Amino acid sequence: MKKLQELADETLVSLYQEGNNSAFDILLKRYESKVFSYLLYSVKNQELAEDLFQDVFVKMVVRIKNGQYTENGKFSSWMMRIVHNHLIDHYRTTPSERIISNDESEVDLFNNADIAVNENREQEMIDQQTLSEVRGLIAKLPDAQREVLLMRVYDELSFKEIAQKTNCSINTALGRMRYAILNLRHMAAEQGISMAS
Repeated sequence: MKKLQELADETLVSLYQEGNNSAFDILLKRYESKVFSYLLYSVKNQELAEDLFQDVFVKMVVRIKNGQYTENGKFSSWMMRIVHNHLIDHYRTTPSERIISNDESEVDLFNNADIAVNENREQEMIDQQTLSEVRGLIAKLPDAQREVLLMRVYDELSFKEIAQKTNCSINTALGRMRYAILNLRHMAAEQGISMAS
């Protein structure tokens, strides 16, 4: 018999439903980096990302144990839908946390000795600040527009895939993306943030 690490996701889910806790540990190790990176990219706050990460995996445990995993496709798609929906719920219930702070990372950057010897670091820091500001604008987009933008840019999904995941037509997905870009440019112009065309 194959080692647990070599088993497919769906097999591990079945084993976990049967009481094999090690099977879920393998799933956790397999996807924790992807899930945490997505959460951190979305909320830009390490502590908040860690909290959301814990919530997401608790939800997965409960749903699997309750027999609510009925995905015909990939486990990873089912999992990322839970992650994504949890993020949307978070933004809906805590709109004040859409304001992004870069204070912590700036302190870390300035205390890093490597910065002093890198001539290009100043420009890199300006670019990072601009990126942080743009991410802050993304967080202010309406839920539907932000959802499509993140799926397109971060997940690199096609508009057909986005339409399927969000239960809308391809034209609706395209329209949401278009309005997301227009809104970002408008907000950027209002705040004097330079965005590539």
